[in-house]
Amino acid sequence: MRKVHNYSAGPCILPQQVFEQASKSIENFNDLNLSLIEISHRSKDFIEVMEEARSLVKEVLNVPENYDVLFLQGGATLQFTSVPLNFTKKSSIVSYLNTGLWSKKAIKAASKYASVNVVASSEESNYTYVPSTQEWRVDSDSIYFHYVMNETIQGLAMRDPISSEIPVICDMSSCILSEEVDFHNFDLVYAGAQKNIGPAGLTLVIIKKDFLEKANEDIPDILSYKKNSQAGSMLNTPPTFAWYLAGKVFKWLLKKGGVKSIQKENEKKAKLLYDFIDSSSFYSNPVDKEYRSIMNVPFLLDNENADSLFLEKAEIKGLLNLQGHRSVGGMRASIYNATPFEAVEDLVSFMSDFERSYTGNGK
Repeated sequence: MRKVHNYSAGPCILPQQVFEQASKSIENFNDLNLSLIEISHRSKDFIEVMEEARSLVKEVLNVPENYDVLFLQGGATLQFTSVPLNFTKKSSIVSYLNTGLWSKKAIKAASKYASVNVVASSEESNYTYVPSTQEWRVDSDSIYFHYVMNETIQGLAMRDPISSEIPVICDMSSCILSEEVDFHNFDLVYAGAQKNIGPAGLTLVIIKKDFLEKANEDIPDILSYKKNSQAGSMLNTPPTFAWYLAGKVFKWLLKKGGVKSIQKENEKKAKLLYDFIDSSSFYSNPVDKEYRSIMNVPFLLDNENADSLFLEKAEIKGLLNLQGHRSVGGMRASIYNATPFEAVEDLVSFMSDFERSYTGNGK
């Protein structure tokens, strides 16, 4: 089988060690002569899986004691609706920062349940920067302030902590586990699993217990943070295999030295790619340097007519899923935790060769 590198924005690639462990569990889990994917979620064996994963994620993320961790279904997109359902009424005001497509989708969902105050937006620039906090207009009567830490499509990131007198809610789907974060700065964090945690179908929610107590009671149980917390995230059958794999990823990350260690690797990978793009006259990245993501690196070719040829030759070289999101075009390399440094080296080498062959220039 030929060597390939996968730069998909999601589902993510997983560590090879996790694949090896998972393959064994599919055939025979815990010497039960049953597969993990067919044992009861109420069984002793799966309860141990669940409790270990919950303990590991608290350890790897250094989650404070006064926070609860939920493993839910539906992806981060469902949280766009779950958040306002749990904490607002029709008369409520909520504040949202608009820095990309996922921010915009969250705003649209929340507007069905509350009055949304958009504190600031960089949409007019096609989301190439984060508006200065001096421009923000946060309504002091807001129930909460919501933002997306890393916009997967635009490759835009907000890495500085937010200072707010109202509860802060953050979508960390494409950056969770990639760099150190102080959860004391947040009242609720959610993240779809399919970037750095594991396979699609699982959503991690980390919520401050005091904030959880303020959640509405008169909403469907399955969407209620309170009810899910009380049921240990098992109001219904959870995505057991995804939960199991998440635990293995947490353990893998701890063995590598935790988030602090992986952050250094991620920054090194991102620097190599950005430095090459910036040194080239053929490739460009539209995002202000201060706000560039270390997880998702979009880039444009000087001649968009070369896009299809670039993708064709990249695939031949085993460099897969580099096409940018349909809403912005161009290319995008997602370089999540499990992406080896070699994958970025090989991509840079290919980009240099392609530039040289296409233009007669390049390094």
